[in-house]
Amino acid sequence: MSLLVLAVVWQVFSRYILNAPSTFTDELSRFLLIWISLLGAAYYSGKNAHIAFTIFPSWLGPENRRRLNILIHTIVIIFVLCVFVIGGGMLVYYTFTYLQLTPSLQLPMAVVYSIGPISGLLIIYYKLSDILDLFKLDPEKISETKHFDKDEFKGSI
Repeated sequence: MSLLVLAVVWQVFSRYILNAPSTFTDELSRFLLIWISLLGAAYYSGKNAHIAFTIFPSWLGPENRRRLNILIHTIVIIFVLCVFVIGGGMLVYYTFTYLQLTPSLQLPMAVVYSIGPISGLLIIYYKLSDILDLFKLDPEKISETKHFDKDEFKGSI
């Protein structure tokens, strides 16, 4: 994140103060934003802080709530495996095979695209860990889907 901020600040400084825009900072900041976004998605997936519908689990009993959570985690694993790991891995492979380079930085595009499979593997790890935790817990102790409490944000604006 710090590198992204520095790249954008340098771009603005070089364009408006030096009147000589930097040629690589636009590309660098774009790629860093992709990396930050996908790593952030993996992080929030690991914290279970993603968007969730909380009304449906509240209607279910503890054992059915456990089954629903396992089903949801399994669907996420299948989606991430297909899109991020397999699809992203194929994209990395093809761009590496064809030696596709970025225009300004002359980096292999495979390096840029490699964050897809990396974040996908992290998400799968977190979801498998969540499933194992669900099997270990007593069904009565499984709470509803985690969500943010509106009282946490009072006074933050």
